[in-house]
Amino acid sequence: MADTFNYRIDHHGSLVRPAELIAARAAGDPEALRAAELKAVEEAVVLQRKLRSTVVTDGDHPREDFRSAVLDSVSGFRRTDEVDADGMVRWVAESLPKANGPLLADWAARLAEQTVIAPKASLPSPAYLAATTFRPGLGVASARELGEALAEIVQAEIALLVSRGVRLIQLNNPLLLGQVATDPAGPGALSFEDALTVEALAVRLDERPEGVRIGVAPGWTAPAEVDRARAEKLYGEVAADRWILPFDQGTPAELDLVRALPEDRDVCLGVVDATVPELEDIDTVMSRIDAVGEFKDLEDAAVSPSRGFADVASRPLLDAEGQRRKIVLVETIARYCWGNEF
Repeated sequence: MADTFNYRIDHHGSLVRPAELIAARAAGDPEALRAAELKAVEEAVVLQRKLRSTVVTDGDHPREDFRSAVLDSVSGFRRTDEVDADGMVRWVAESLPKANGPLLADWAARLAEQTVIAPKASLPSPAYLAATTFRPGLGVASARELGEALAEIVQAEIALLVSRGVRLIQLNNPLLLGQVATDPAGPGALSFEDALTVEALAVRLDERPEGVRIGVAPGWTAPAEVDRARAEKLYGEVAADRWILPFDQGTPAELDLVRALPEDRDVCLGVVDATVPELEDIDTVMSRIDAVGEFKDLEDAAVSPSRGFADVASRPLLDAEGQRRKIVLVETIARYCWGNEF
């Protein structure tokens, strides 16, 4: 796609929170927290400019975790005292959701005021939220109904974000890659087929202004083996412009996920592991990218870390310096691939 170069150096959007922000959230003073969030976002924009990212996000600094953009702004959900296997606090849906205003658009507008770099927004996908928050008997008839209601909210937010100048929007569903394995993982409360229908509703956009990309990150790790038919079904039914795929382990399955992509879709390769401080060898990474170039036009590609650096504010995967070094490496790899033409 002609304007992919605008977003060659990408990242998932979730950055390590400053200690002052974490302390302000723990203290429980709304005014102090708001001030800390504003300061943290301003500093995140400066950091991303210095690191030469071709997109800029708010770092998820105004949110507790990557789901919070929806869960904090939409009625119908209740926080529980339970924690899931990934250490995430469980929320449950007690009624069909209703948006109480913009989810991310106000923060995105602040980004546009602070830099000319393309603003990016990341949201939890409606299928992921439906699969993880639906419980029978709590007021919602089915996970599919919950997902469709969430899709309408997310789709409306995407349209609002685009109208306010956001040009790259990413939906995160960590469950989808487990569903394209030859031995699929449990889908949660929403079947694979229903999940695809819900995601497709969310990414539809009648008009895409020039340069707008809607992306999906279907998981942080490739399955051991990819079922090609299921992968093609995923890409075929969810009309996202860009797929953000893990590509940091050098496995055949990672290549298979890219190989199954339709020719007209962008791919963002997660070329560095965001969970370990050790830096990848550039020659090794370039060899992996060269393998992609044998069947995919690298003009329709971008690079990023493999996942966000702090999906939960209080549990960063790396420290701030480790994060910086990984993003610098992504920028270096991009220039090895495409020179300075972005």
